[in-house]
Amino acid sequence: MADTSIGTPEQLRDPNYTPPLYKAIPLGIQHVLAMFVSNVTPAIIVAGAAGFGFGSNSPDFPQLLYLIQMSMLFAGLATLLQTVSIGPIGAKLPIVQGTSFAFLPIMIPLVAGQGVDALAALFTGVIVGGIFHGFLGLFIGKIRFALPPLVTGLIVTMIGLALVKVGIQYAAGGVPAIGTEEYGSLGNWIVALIVVFVTLALKFFARGMLSISAVLIGLMVGYFYCLFFTDMLSFEAIATSWDRAAAFALPRPFAYGFEFSVAAILGFCLMSFVSAVETVGDVSGITKGGAGREATDEEIRGATFADGFGTAIAGFFGGFPNTSFSQNVGLIAMTGVMSRHVVTCGAIFLIICGLIPKVGGLIRTIPIEVLGGGVIVMFGMVVAAGISMLSDVNWNRRNMVIFAVALSVGLGLQLEPGAVQYLPDSIRVLMVSGLLPAAFIAIVLNLVLPEELSGESTEEVSGGLAGHGSGSLPGSDT
Repeated sequence: MADTSIGTPEQLRDPNYTPPLYKAIPLGIQHVLAMFVSNVTPAIIVAGAAGFGFGSNSPDFPQLLYLIQMSMLFAGLATLLQTVSIGPIGAKLPIVQGTSFAFLPIMIPLVAGQGVDALAALFTGVIVGGIFHGFLGLFIGKIRFALPPLVTGLIVTMIGLALVKVGIQYAAGGVPAIGTEEYGSLGNWIVALIVVFVTLALKFFARGMLSISAVLIGLMVGYFYCLFFTDMLSFEAIATSWDRAAAFALPRPFAYGFEFSVAAILGFCLMSFVSAVETVGDVSGITKGGAGREATDEEIRGATFADGFGTAIAGFFGGFPNTSFSQNVGLIAMTGVMSRHVVTCGAIFLIICGLIPKVGGLIRTIPIEVLGGGVIVMFGMVVAAGISMLSDVNWNRRNMVIFAVALSVGLGLQLEPGAVQYLPDSIRVLMVSGLLPAAFIAIVLNLVLPEELSGESTEEVSGGLAGHGSGSLPGSDT
């Protein structure tokens, strides 16, 4: 509910309104805290997949600190692009940017087991993909027809399904512990379940910021449980990590080098379409929830420019792809404060955190089991978000067939990557993500298949489970 003590109803709906700083600063920090865990989690997962993450005992483990630092710094800078803008780049709306989960199914196969050496190709892909994403802003309105809820819902669901395995692995003790007695122990699961239960309790029984920050608070409870009731974490370990982290550090251009990879560039460019459409939805949600109006073409174009070029700039310094964070849409609807300057305060807070490696030094002391509890909830919510999108689909038999074929191929390749072992490496990496094959199949079939499909056409392959969706009228199936 809107806090009218911050301003009049007209002021609260105005993106250019600036509340008093003593109120704007905590409101801005509230915006970034709602996405803080989601923002740094991809860095932790990519490092883990590469082999220098939590519990790896890798000499490259300190690189995780730099990746966390860049995640915070460039989320803040990309958010500033949205709120303050530079020319046509930026929507001038209260949009919070952060590292996107959508690219994880692409990044994990690219770096799997290859250590820091794989990051050069990955971040080159981020740069090129970001530039391509930015140019999508020139015609984003013209490509939205190719990505209806059937396609976007399938893609988001596939993203979540590709990641839920990571949550279970982390909760059980992490990939380095697989094959040991520690992996899957009761002690590990108790820690993860504490985080899950605290998060759910706050989500369902708390209100306001307590509910919105449920995952963050759940992680904090799990962290302190490990510190005081287990041997997973000690004050000495925290102090050591704090002391070894610098008090201030600037980002390094091409920190991991430059390497051209067809798989990385294709993967990031193709996923840019999905990220761009997600941003369009977030911008529309913010203007509707905060200002009671539709987003303008200029705002959507500027937001897409900021998405892409913010990602490209991040890639130059070792930062991951950025996108608008959907959590922010709900937060604006809850507070009723549409001021972009409030989110600017939050962006400055993120930038400061990104310039202070000691913050990352604390984050990397989080036990993997604690993080596992958090990502079980987060990645499960990604799947749920995809299913929610699919609820807008007219489930006639045509759409059922499209969904069935795309899901079967995409999920099947995720589960059985050896099926494409003879493909060239660059193509194989894209195929085993499962995400891009599923998206490609869904987009193409949705564009080329006829609008109507009779029940008899699907009954023979459905085992009597063809469903009861009604076919759409010509032109109504979107």
